[in-house]
Amino acid sequence: MLKTINPTTGQLLHEYPTLDKSEIPQVIDKAQQAFEHWRRLSYQDRANILRKVATQLRTDKLTIGQLMTDEMGKPVKEAAPEVEKSAWCIEHYAEHAAQYLADDILPSDATQSYVHYQPLGPILGILPWNAPLWVAFRYIAPTLMAGNTCVMKHDPHVQGCAETIIHTFEKAGAPHGIIVNLPIANENVEFAIRHPAIQAVSFTGSASAGSLVAATAASEIKHAVLELGGSDPCIILADADLDQAADTATLSRIINAGQSCIAAKRIIVEAPAYDEFVDKIYTRLAALKVGDPNDPDTDIGPIARADLRDNLHRQVIETIQHGAHCLLGGDMPDSDGFFYPVTLLTNVAEDSCAMNEEIFGPVMVVCRVDNTEEALRLANATPYGLGATIWTQDSTKASYFAEHLESGQVAVNGIVKTDPRLPSGGIKRSGYGRELGPHGIREFVNAKQIWIK
Repeated sequence: MLKTINPTTGQLLHEYPTLDKSEIPQVIDKAQQAFEHWRRLSYQDRANILRKVATQLRTDKLTIGQLMTDEMGKPVKEAAPEVEKSAWCIEHYAEHAAQYLADDILPSDATQSYVHYQPLGPILGILPWNAPLWVAFRYIAPTLMAGNTCVMKHDPHVQGCAETIIHTFEKAGAPHGIIVNLPIANENVEFAIRHPAIQAVSFTGSASAGSLVAATAASEIKHAVLELGGSDPCIILADADLDQAADTATLSRIINAGQSCIAAKRIIVEAPAYDEFVDKIYTRLAALKVGDPNDPDTDIGPIARADLRDNLHRQVIETIQHGAHCLLGGDMPDSDGFFYPVTLLTNVAEDSCAMNEEIFGPVMVVCRVDNTEEALRLANATPYGLGATIWTQDSTKASYFAEHLESGQVAVNGIVKTDPRLPSGGIKRSGYGRELGPHGIREFVNAKQIWIK
Protein backbone atom coordinates (compact mmCIF):
# COMPACT_ATOMS: atom_id res chain seq x y z
CA MET A 1 0.00 0.00 0.00
CA LEU A 2 1.08 3.57 -0.72
CA LYS A 3 0.46 5.71 2.36
CA THR A 4 -0.29 9.43 2.30
CA ILE A 5 0.52 11.30 5.51
CA ASN A 6 -0.99 14.75 6.06
CA PRO A 7 2.11 16.87 6.86
CA THR A 8 0.00 19.44 8.70
CA THR A 9 -1.11 16.91 11.31
CA GLY A 10 1.35 14.05 10.86
CA GLN A 11 -1.62 11.68 10.62
CA LEU A 12 -2.42 9.04 8.00
CA LEU A 13 -4.62 10.54 5.32
CA HIS A 14 -5.19 7.64 2.94
CA GLU A 15 -3.83 4.34 1.68
CA TYR A 16 -3.71 3.33 -1.97
CA PRO A 17 -3.22 -0.19 -3.35
CA THR A 18 -0.10 -0.74 -5.41
CA LEU A 19 0.35 -2.76 -8.56
CA ASP A 20 2.50 -5.87 -8.35
CA LYS A 21 4.91 -6.78 -11.15
CA SER A 22 2.37 -8.94 -12.94
CA GLU A 23 -0.02 -5.99 -13.23
CA ILE A 24 2.49 -3.40 -14.49
CA PRO A 25 2.63 -4.72 -18.09
CA GLN A 26 -1.16 -4.70 -18.30
CA VAL A 27 -1.27 -0.96 -17.52
CA ILE A 28 1.58 -0.09 -19.88
CA ASP A 29 -0.07 -2.12 -22.64
CA LYS A 30 -3.13 0.14 -22.38
CA ALA A 31 -0.93 3.13 -23.24
CA GLN A 32 0.63 1.19 -26.12
CA GLN A 33 -2.78 0.29 -27.54
CA ALA A 34 -4.01 3.90 -27.22
CA PHE A 35 -0.86 5.13 -29.00
CA GLU A 36 -1.80 3.39 -32.25
CA HIS A 37 -4.88 5.61 -32.56
CA TRP A 38 -3.59 8.76 -30.83
CA ARG A 39 -0.53 9.07 -33.05
CA ARG A 40 -2.74 9.28 -36.15
CA LEU A 41 -4.83 12.20 -34.94
CA SER A 42 -4.04 15.63 -36.30
CA TYR A 43 -2.51 18.27 -34.05
CA GLN A 44 -5.84 20.07 -34.15
CA ASP A 45 -7.75 17.00 -32.99
CA ARG A 46 -5.31 16.42 -30.13
CA ALA A 47 -5.48 20.10 -29.22
CA ASN A 48 -9.28 20.04 -29.07
CA ILE A 49 -9.17 17.15 -26.60
CA LEU A 50 -6.47 18.70 -24.40
CA ARG A 51 -8.26 22.04 -24.27
CA LYS A 52 -11.18 20.21 -22.69
CA VAL A 53 -8.78 18.84 -20.09
CA ALA A 54 -7.59 22.38 -19.34
CA THR A 55 -11.19 23.52 -18.94
CA GLN A 56 -11.88 20.63 -16.56
CA LEU A 57 -8.82 21.52 -14.49
CA ARG A 58 -10.08 25.06 -14.07
CA THR A 59 -13.55 23.81 -13.15
CA ASP A 60 -12.10 21.61 -10.40
CA LYS A 61 -9.12 23.73 -9.37
CA LEU A 62 -10.26 24.42 -5.80
CA THR A 63 -10.90 20.73 -5.14
CA ILE A 64 -7.60 19.72 -6.73
CA GLY A 65 -5.78 22.49 -4.90
CA GLN A 66 -7.20 21.27 -1.60
CA LEU A 67 -5.92 17.79 -2.37
CA MET A 68 -2.38 19.16 -2.78
CA THR A 69 -2.72 21.04 0.50
CA ASP A 70 -3.83 17.85 2.27
CA GLU A 71 -1.25 15.53 0.71
CA MET A 72 1.92 17.63 0.74
CA GLY A 73 1.12 20.82 2.64
CA LYS A 74 1.03 23.39 -0.16
CA PRO A 75 -0.61 26.61 1.14
CA VAL A 76 -4.04 27.16 -0.37
CA LYS A 77 -2.96 30.48 -1.83
CA GLU A 78 -0.34 28.62 -3.89
CA ALA A 79 -2.37 25.50 -4.68
CA ALA A 80 -5.11 26.84 -6.95
CA PRO A 81 -2.59 28.93 -8.95
CA GLU A 82 -0.59 25.74 -9.58
CA VAL A 83 -3.67 24.14 -11.12
CA GLU A 84 -4.21 27.26 -13.22
CA LYS A 85 -0.61 27.18 -14.41
CA SER A 86 -1.04 23.54 -15.41
CA ALA A 87 -4.08 24.46 -17.52
CA TRP A 88 -2.01 27.23 -19.14
CA CYS A 89 0.69 24.70 -20.03
CA ILE A 90 -1.89 22.48 -21.72
CA GLU A 91 -3.30 25.37 -23.71
CA HIS A 92 0.15 26.56 -24.73
CA TYR A 93 1.05 23.25 -26.31
CA ALA A 94 -2.41 22.86 -27.80
CA GLU A 95 -1.79 26.12 -29.63
CA HIS A 96 1.89 25.78 -30.52
CA ALA A 97 2.69 22.08 -30.94
CA ALA A 98 2.13 22.08 -34.69
CA GLN A 99 4.48 25.04 -35.06
CA TYR A 100 7.13 23.55 -32.75
CA LEU A 101 7.09 20.25 -34.65
CA ALA A 102 6.76 21.60 -38.17
CA ASP A 103 9.12 20.05 -40.72
CA ASP A 104 12.57 21.63 -40.90
CA ILE A 105 13.48 22.15 -44.56
CA LEU A 106 17.26 21.71 -44.99
CA PRO A 107 19.25 22.23 -48.22
CA SER A 108 21.31 19.30 -49.53
CA ASP A 109 22.09 17.47 -52.75
CA ALA A 110 18.52 16.12 -52.78
CA THR A 111 15.61 17.55 -54.68
CA GLN A 112 13.99 17.88 -51.28
CA SER A 113 15.40 17.16 -47.83
CA TYR A 114 13.83 17.83 -44.48
CA VAL A 115 13.45 16.66 -40.88
CA HIS A 116 10.05 15.29 -39.95
CA TYR A 117 9.11 14.88 -36.27
CA GLN A 118 7.18 11.77 -35.28
CA PRO A 119 6.05 10.38 -31.91
CA LEU A 120 7.84 7.45 -30.29
CA GLY A 121 5.18 5.69 -28.20
CA PRO A 122 4.48 5.44 -24.46
CA ILE A 123 6.71 7.74 -22.38
CA LEU A 124 7.22 6.97 -18.69
CA GLY A 125 6.96 10.02 -16.44
CA ILE A 126 8.46 9.60 -12.94
CA LEU A 127 7.21 12.56 -10.94
CA PRO A 128 7.91 14.23 -7.56
CA TRP A 129 5.65 15.32 -4.72
CA ASN A 130 6.56 19.01 -4.48
CA ALA A 131 4.49 20.29 -7.44
CA PRO A 132 2.06 17.41 -8.03
CA LEU A 133 0.08 19.11 -10.81
CA TRP A 134 2.57 21.43 -12.45
CA VAL A 135 5.46 18.98 -12.86
CA ALA A 136 2.99 16.38 -14.10
CA PHE A 137 1.50 18.58 -16.80
CA ARG A 138 4.78 19.99 -18.02
CA TYR A 139 5.53 16.36 -18.91
CA ILE A 140 2.02 15.38 -19.99
CA ALA A 141 1.09 18.32 -22.24
CA PRO A 142 4.04 18.26 -24.69
CA THR A 143 4.24 14.46 -24.62
CA LEU A 144 0.61 14.04 -25.64
CA MET A 145 0.60 16.86 -28.17
CA ALA A 146 3.60 15.25 -29.89
CA GLY A 147 1.44 12.15 -30.37
CA ASN A 148 2.93 9.98 -27.63
CA THR A 149 1.02 8.48 -24.72
CA CYS A 150 1.83 8.89 -21.02
CA VAL A 151 2.54 6.29 -18.36
CA MET A 152 2.54 8.29 -15.13
CA LYS A 153 4.40 7.00 -12.09
CA HIS A 154 3.70 9.69 -9.50
CA ASP A 155 5.27 10.03 -6.07
CA PRO A 156 3.84 7.59 -3.49
CA HIS A 157 2.87 10.45 -1.16
CA VAL A 158 0.58 12.23 -3.65
CA GLN A 159 -1.42 9.35 -5.07
CA GLY A 160 -4.65 11.27 -4.64
CA CYS A 161 -3.30 13.89 -7.02
CA ALA A 162 -2.24 11.16 -9.45
CA GLU A 163 -5.72 9.64 -9.49
CA THR A 164 -7.27 13.09 -9.88
CA ILE A 165 -5.19 13.74 -13.00
CA ILE A 166 -6.52 10.53 -14.56
CA HIS A 167 -10.08 11.40 -13.54
CA THR A 168 -9.69 14.85 -15.09
CA PHE A 169 -8.92 13.27 -18.45
CA GLU A 170 -11.86 10.92 -18.07
CA LYS A 171 -14.26 13.74 -17.22
CA ALA A 172 -12.98 15.72 -20.20
CA GLY A 173 -13.81 12.79 -22.49
CA ALA A 174 -10.22 12.07 -23.54
CA PRO A 175 -9.58 8.76 -25.33
CA HIS A 176 -9.04 5.89 -22.92
CA GLY A 177 -5.39 4.99 -22.34
CA ILE A 178 -3.63 8.10 -23.64
CA ILE A 179 -2.56 8.59 -20.02
CA VAL A 180 -2.48 5.80 -17.43
CA ASN A 181 -1.60 5.80 -13.76
CA LEU A 182 1.12 3.47 -12.50
CA PRO A 183 0.82 3.30 -8.69
CA ILE A 184 3.91 1.23 -7.91
CA ALA A 185 6.50 1.04 -5.17
CA ASN A 186 9.79 2.74 -6.00
CA GLU A 187 11.60 -0.61 -6.15
CA ASN A 188 9.52 -1.56 -9.20
CA VAL A 189 10.45 1.51 -11.25
CA GLU A 190 13.32 -0.32 -12.92
CA PHE A 191 10.93 -3.04 -14.07
CA ALA A 192 8.66 -0.40 -15.63
CA ILE A 193 11.55 1.35 -17.42
CA ARG A 194 12.63 -1.94 -18.96
CA HIS A 195 9.17 -2.75 -20.36
CA PRO A 196 9.58 -2.99 -24.16
CA ALA A 197 6.72 -0.58 -24.86
CA ILE A 198 8.31 2.26 -22.86
CA GLN A 199 10.27 4.35 -25.34
CA ALA A 200 11.76 7.04 -23.09
CA VAL A 201 11.69 8.40 -19.54
CA SER A 202 11.01 11.83 -18.07
CA PHE A 203 12.27 12.06 -14.49
CA THR A 204 12.07 14.86 -11.94
CA GLY A 205 13.61 14.27 -8.52
CA SER A 206 16.87 13.98 -6.64
CA ALA A 207 20.26 13.56 -8.28
CA SER A 208 20.80 10.21 -6.57
CA ALA A 209 17.52 8.77 -7.83
CA GLY A 210 18.07 10.37 -11.23
CA SER A 211 21.40 8.62 -11.66
CA LEU A 212 19.69 5.25 -11.12
CA VAL A 213 16.92 6.09 -13.60
CA ALA A 214 19.47 7.29 -16.16
CA ALA A 215 21.60 4.17 -15.77
CA THR A 216 18.61 1.88 -16.22
CA ALA A 217 17.30 3.77 -19.24
CA ALA A 218 20.76 3.83 -20.82
CA SER A 219 21.16 0.09 -20.34
CA GLU A 220 18.01 -0.33 -22.45
CA ILE A 221 19.17 2.28 -25.01
CA LYS A 222 16.26 4.52 -24.05
CA HIS A 223 16.32 8.31 -24.00
CA ALA A 224 15.79 10.13 -20.71
CA VAL A 225 15.22 13.71 -19.63
CA LEU A 226 16.35 14.45 -16.08
CA GLU A 227 15.38 17.50 -14.03
CA LEU A 228 17.24 17.00 -10.77
CA GLY A 229 18.23 19.01 -7.72
CA GLY A 230 19.64 22.50 -7.57
CA SER A 231 21.65 24.78 -5.33
CA ASP A 232 20.83 27.91 -7.26
CA PRO A 233 22.98 30.99 -6.59
CA CYS A 234 21.39 34.42 -6.30
CA ILE A 235 24.11 37.06 -6.73
CA ILE A 236 23.55 40.55 -5.36
CA LEU A 237 26.12 43.03 -6.65
CA ALA A 238 26.79 46.32 -4.88
CA ASP A 239 24.89 48.38 -7.46
CA ALA A 240 21.70 46.25 -7.33
CA ASP A 241 18.27 47.57 -6.44
CA LEU A 242 18.37 46.03 -2.98
CA ASP A 243 14.67 46.36 -2.21
CA GLN A 244 13.60 44.58 -5.37
CA ALA A 245 16.34 41.99 -4.92
CA ALA A 246 15.28 41.32 -1.32
CA ASP A 247 11.61 41.00 -2.30
CA THR A 248 12.38 38.55 -5.10
CA ALA A 249 14.98 36.52 -3.20
CA THR A 250 12.53 36.11 -0.31
CA LEU A 251 9.74 35.00 -2.64
CA SER A 252 12.01 32.57 -4.47
CA ARG A 253 13.26 31.08 -1.21
CA ILE A 254 9.90 30.53 0.52
CA ILE A 255 7.59 29.40 -2.30
CA ASN A 256 6.24 25.95 -1.45
CA ALA A 257 7.94 26.20 1.98
CA GLY A 258 11.28 26.39 0.17
CA GLN A 259 10.72 22.98 -1.41
CA SER A 260 11.54 23.95 -4.97
CA CYS A 261 14.44 22.83 -7.15
CA ILE A 262 14.79 26.28 -8.73
CA ALA A 263 14.54 28.31 -5.52
CA ALA A 264 17.31 30.77 -4.72
CA LYS A 265 19.33 28.68 -2.29
CA ARG A 266 22.71 30.43 -1.96
CA ILE A 267 22.51 34.22 -1.63
CA ILE A 268 25.91 35.66 -2.57
CA VAL A 269 26.25 39.36 -1.73
CA GLU A 270 29.04 41.75 -2.71
CA ALA A 271 30.60 43.24 0.42
CA PRO A 272 29.49 46.92 0.08
CA ALA A 273 25.82 45.83 -0.02
CA TYR A 274 26.03 42.95 2.45
CA ASP A 275 24.91 44.50 5.76
CA GLU A 276 22.07 46.50 4.21
CA PHE A 277 20.84 43.51 2.25
CA VAL A 278 20.88 41.23 5.30
CA ASP A 279 18.79 43.82 7.19
CA LYS A 280 16.24 43.89 4.36
CA ILE A 281 16.09 40.11 4.13
CA TYR A 282 15.68 39.80 7.90
CA THR A 283 12.72 42.21 7.92
CA ARG A 284 10.96 40.34 5.12
CA LEU A 285 11.55 36.87 6.50
CA ALA A 286 10.52 37.82 10.03
CA ALA A 287 7.15 39.04 8.73
CA LEU A 288 6.22 35.69 7.16
CA LYS A 289 3.54 33.51 8.73
CA VAL A 290 4.22 29.81 9.21
CA GLY A 291 1.15 27.73 9.94
CA ASP A 292 -1.87 25.82 8.72
CA PRO A 293 -1.71 25.73 4.91
CA ASN A 294 -5.52 25.85 4.84
CA ASP A 295 -5.39 29.40 6.21
CA PRO A 296 -5.33 31.91 3.30
CA ASP A 297 -3.01 34.14 5.36
CA THR A 298 -0.36 31.43 5.75
CA ASP A 299 2.84 32.06 3.79
CA ILE A 300 4.65 28.83 4.64
CA GLY A 301 3.12 25.45 5.32
CA PRO A 302 4.77 22.30 6.62
CA ILE A 303 7.64 20.33 5.16
CA ALA A 304 6.16 17.46 3.17
CA ARG A 305 7.59 14.58 5.23
CA ALA A 306 9.15 14.00 8.64
CA ASP A 307 12.39 12.61 7.20
CA LEU A 308 12.78 15.66 4.98
CA ARG A 309 12.38 17.97 7.96
CA ASP A 310 14.89 15.96 9.97
CA ASN A 311 17.45 16.25 7.19
CA LEU A 312 16.79 19.99 6.84
CA HIS A 313 17.40 20.51 10.55
CA ARG A 314 20.62 18.51 10.34
CA GLN A 315 21.83 20.79 7.55
CA VAL A 316 21.01 23.90 9.59
CA ILE A 317 22.76 22.60 12.73
CA GLU A 318 25.87 21.52 10.84
CA THR A 319 26.07 24.90 9.09
CA ILE A 320 25.79 26.76 12.40
CA GLN A 321 28.45 24.52 13.92
CA HIS A 322 30.65 25.48 10.97
CA GLY A 323 30.48 29.13 12.00
CA ALA A 324 27.32 30.54 10.42
CA HIS A 325 25.23 33.06 12.35
CA CYS A 326 21.58 32.10 12.85
CA LEU A 327 19.56 35.33 12.91
CA LEU A 328 16.13 33.69 12.66
CA GLY A 329 14.68 30.27 13.34
CA GLY A 330 16.88 27.21 13.46
CA ASP A 331 14.88 25.41 16.16
CA MET A 332 12.92 22.19 15.64
CA PRO A 333 9.28 22.85 16.63
CA ASP A 334 7.63 20.71 19.28
CA SER A 335 4.19 20.52 17.69
CA ASP A 336 2.01 18.39 15.46
CA GLY A 337 2.90 18.15 11.79
CA PHE A 338 6.19 18.71 10.03
CA PHE A 339 6.60 22.48 10.35
CA TYR A 340 9.97 24.23 10.30
CA PRO A 341 10.55 27.90 11.14
CA VAL A 342 11.75 30.47 8.66
CA THR A 343 15.50 30.44 9.19
CA LEU A 344 18.17 32.98 8.22
CA LEU A 345 21.81 31.91 8.22
CA THR A 346 24.46 34.56 7.52
CA ASN A 347 28.25 34.61 7.22
CA VAL A 348 27.98 31.13 5.76
CA ALA A 349 31.34 29.62 4.83
CA GLU A 350 32.02 28.23 1.38
CA ASP A 351 32.88 24.78 2.71
CA SER A 352 29.85 24.52 5.01
CA CYS A 353 26.98 22.08 4.64
CA ALA A 354 24.47 24.66 3.39
CA MET A 355 26.78 25.73 0.56
CA ASN A 356 27.44 22.20 -0.64
CA GLU A 357 24.12 20.39 -0.23
CA GLU A 358 20.72 21.23 -1.64
CA ILE A 359 18.62 22.92 1.06
CA PHE A 360 14.95 21.99 0.67
CA GLY A 361 13.03 24.15 3.11
CA PRO A 362 12.44 27.76 4.30
CA VAL A 363 16.11 28.40 5.09
CA MET A 364 17.88 31.46 3.65
CA VAL A 365 21.65 31.08 3.33
CA VAL A 366 23.67 34.30 2.85
CA CYS A 367 27.41 34.73 2.31
CA ARG A 368 29.66 37.72 1.63
CA VAL A 369 32.16 38.12 -1.23
CA ASP A 370 34.68 40.87 -1.84
CA ASN A 371 34.18 41.43 -5.57
CA THR A 372 32.39 40.31 -8.73
CA GLU A 373 35.06 37.77 -9.68
CA GLU A 374 34.68 36.05 -6.31
CA ALA A 375 30.89 36.11 -6.69
CA LEU A 376 31.05 34.31 -10.03
CA ARG A 377 33.59 31.77 -8.81
CA LEU A 378 31.51 30.93 -5.74
CA ALA A 379 28.28 30.76 -7.74
CA ASN A 380 29.83 28.13 -10.01
CA ALA A 381 31.47 26.21 -7.16
CA THR A 382 28.71 23.62 -6.95
CA PRO A 383 28.01 20.22 -8.51
CA TYR A 384 24.59 21.55 -9.51
CA GLY A 385 23.66 23.77 -12.43
CA LEU A 386 19.90 24.33 -12.63
CA GLY A 387 19.18 28.07 -12.32
CA ALA A 388 20.97 31.25 -11.29
CA THR A 389 20.11 34.88 -10.66
CA ILE A 390 22.18 38.05 -11.01
CA TRP A 391 21.12 41.42 -9.62
CA THR A 392 22.90 44.48 -11.01
CA GLN A 393 22.03 47.74 -12.75
CA ASP A 394 25.11 47.47 -14.96
CA SER A 395 24.11 45.88 -18.28
CA THR A 396 27.70 44.91 -19.09
CA LYS A 397 28.06 43.02 -15.81
CA ALA A 398 24.65 41.44 -16.31
CA SER A 399 25.63 40.13 -19.74
CA TYR A 400 28.95 38.85 -18.47
CA PHE A 401 27.35 36.91 -15.61
CA ALA A 402 24.55 35.57 -17.82
CA GLU A 403 27.21 34.22 -20.19
CA HIS A 404 29.50 32.71 -17.57
CA LEU A 405 27.16 31.31 -14.93
CA GLU A 406 27.13 27.51 -15.18
CA SER A 407 23.42 26.79 -15.20
CA GLY A 408 20.54 25.83 -17.45
CA GLN A 409 18.82 29.19 -17.05
CA VAL A 410 19.70 32.63 -15.73
CA ALA A 411 17.40 35.41 -14.54
CA VAL A 412 18.73 38.96 -14.60
CA ASN A 413 17.02 41.20 -12.01
CA GLY A 414 14.17 38.70 -11.67
CA ILE A 415 13.16 35.27 -10.43
CA VAL A 416 14.10 31.90 -11.90
CA LYS A 417 10.82 30.26 -12.86
CA THR A 418 9.34 27.70 -15.22
CA ASP A 419 7.24 28.97 -18.10
CA PRO A 420 5.53 26.88 -20.82
CA ARG A 421 6.97 29.25 -23.45
CA LEU A 422 10.61 28.80 -22.41
CA PRO A 423 12.86 25.74 -22.09
CA SER A 424 13.91 24.69 -18.61
CA GLY A 425 16.53 22.23 -17.42
CA GLY A 426 19.99 21.88 -15.95
CA ILE A 427 23.58 20.88 -16.43
CA LYS A 428 26.07 19.02 -14.24
CA ARG A 429 24.24 17.09 -11.48
CA SER A 430 21.06 19.03 -12.13
CA GLY A 431 20.34 16.79 -15.09
CA TYR A 432 20.13 16.94 -18.86
CA GLY A 433 17.56 17.49 -21.54
CA ARG A 434 14.94 20.22 -21.52
CA GLU A 435 11.30 20.56 -20.59
CA LEU A 436 8.86 23.18 -21.85
CA GLY A 437 9.11 25.60 -24.76
CA PRO A 438 9.89 24.36 -28.27
CA HIS A 439 12.88 22.39 -26.98
CA GLY A 440 10.81 20.36 -24.52
CA ILE A 441 8.37 18.95 -27.05
CA ARG A 442 11.25 17.80 -29.27
CA GLU A 443 12.75 15.58 -26.56
CA PHE A 444 10.40 12.66 -27.16
CA VAL A 445 10.10 12.51 -30.93
CA ASN A 446 11.94 10.84 -33.78
CA ALA A 447 13.69 13.59 -35.76
CA LYS A 448 13.48 11.66 -39.01
CA GLN A 449 15.67 12.88 -41.87
CA ILE A 450 13.91 12.46 -45.24
CA TRP A 451 15.91 12.75 -48.50
CA ILE A 452 14.09 12.80 -51.83
CA LYS A 453 15.69 12.80 -55.28
